[in-house]
Amino acid sequence: MKYGFIIDNRKCIGCHACTTACKSEHDVAVGVNRTYVKQVEKGEFPDTRRIFSVMRCNHCTDAPCVEICPVEALYTREDGIVDFDNNRCIGCKSCMQACPYDALYIDPDTNTAAKCNYCAHRVDVGREPACVSVCPEHAIIAGDMQNPTTEISQLLARQAVKVRKPEKGTNPNLFYIDGDDASLVPEATDKSGPGLWNSQARGVGHFAKAAEKMMHTNDDVDLLQMSINNEIEAAYQKKESKNPNYIDVLTGKARRVYDTPDKGILWGWEVSAYVFTKAIAAGAFLIPFLAIMLGYEVSTTAKLWSAGISLTFLALTGLFLVMDLDRPDRFLNVLLRPQWNSWLVKGGYTITIFGLLVTVWGAMTFFEIQIGETILLWVTAIFAVLLAIYTAFLFAQAKGRDFWQSPTLPLHMLVHSVMAGVSIFIIAALIFGSEDWMSILKNTMIIALVVNLFTLITELTITHPTTAAKTVVKMITKGRYKNLFWIVTVLIGNIIPLILLFFGTGEVAAVISGVFVLIGILSTEKIWVEAPQRIPLA
Repeated sequence: MKYGFIIDNRKCIGCHACTTACKSEHDVAVGVNRTYVKQVEKGEFPDTRRIFSVMRCNHCTDAPCVEICPVEALYTREDGIVDFDNNRCIGCKSCMQACPYDALYIDPDTNTAAKCNYCAHRVDVGREPACVSVCPEHAIIAGDMQNPTTEISQLLARQAVKVRKPEKGTNPNLFYIDGDDASLVPEATDKSGPGLWNSQARGVGHFAKAAEKMMHTNDDVDLLQMSINNEIEAAYQKKESKNPNYIDVLTGKARRVYDTPDKGILWGWEVSAYVFTKAIAAGAFLIPFLAIMLGYEVSTTAKLWSAGISLTFLALTGLFLVMDLDRPDRFLNVLLRPQWNSWLVKGGYTITIFGLLVTVWGAMTFFEIQIGETILLWVTAIFAVLLAIYTAFLFAQAKGRDFWQSPTLPLHMLVHSVMAGVSIFIIAALIFGSEDWMSILKNTMIIALVVNLFTLITELTITHPTTAAKTVVKMITKGRYKNLFWIVTVLIGNIIPLILLFFGTGEVAAVISGVFVLIGILSTEKIWVEAPQRIPLA
């Protein structure tokens, strides 16, 4: 038994009955949808047509949201339905990043993830999903695809069907008859432009807070101003993306006229900050470890500073992680109810174990216990490297964001940890004094900066297989983030420190280079976290 959906675009009239029935059946909050009807206009005036495409969870056979969920809040039932348990959800929004179809949202009432669950409670008692029952044109067909007597099985056998984003390898179980790429491919059209009935397309965010606020207030709403704001946003998006497929119906190309509200940046400054502090926590241990392995004498004071800095920034890393959760009261579920395929779980345990190992090393150093120190250092170093790079694998599990699938991302994060560790000790030396082993800091930083520049060049110039990834690169180098990237990341964060290290002398030049490198790392992480999230998924 394997349930699936067929959307027959030959019959859909865009009445939104499915959206309304779904909202009523599941008490879906204002501003978010489990299912909705996307509308795209194409053709040349006067011969134009409007395409209606029902969008919802695809109940994928290889669902990336299930794989990335750290607490098994999302799971695949034996009948193929991808369901969720909001009693487990911690609101990490990883599932929303992993879903290539933008099918999930955060319920503003429970602060947990939600989506279409195939009306599993109805299916369990032999009824069809609410959207199927209410559709006046029988444009939504549901049933067991493995049963040859069902309508959906027979339609799949004799009709040509399309799925959304087959290249993602998710094996979706939502099929479209007479599906049109102008509607099914997000990059085929720009975000919907100005209009009163789609004014939610700006500023709603993943909490639907704006819509909720409007619903519970008696204040006047300036619809004209909302339309103007949308017009400004649409003009900016058009200018930035220069999408060759976007043009109005007068010239015959497709344009999007109605879609779901934009969820905005799901992983915001907290995630950028946590990646930054995590790099410092790992680097603060790796640099003195490298000195010890090279045969330098590292004093007890330097070791204690290493452990102290590492644990301080590790604590900040945990704090930022918890702050980003929409259900921070459930953060222990990551450790107590783990789903081991998720790199969020592996990262959580890496943070915990690394923190314990550094604490033990710091205690051994303080009490001058040297028995087993070498073995402890090597084990801790392994976990420091894992701490530095695990987020790259977490981002790779977020299949909805093409730019994060870069194979150089682990190197990107490892070299940032080395750069951060060197910078921290250059600055810390002003407090506890410079030591002989710190002579390696300058050369280590130069090598790390060169590798970092090579990594940046590789990530931005590598052949990107999708339009979404190419758009992110353009956004970084020529669009919204160009000033932050070229001035802060490249110039301040890399070029100037290299010049100072090559030609500068004394502690002042070294400290300035260290501060600039940290600023560059933070800038880079902000760009790399935010930019891919600005690409629409549906």
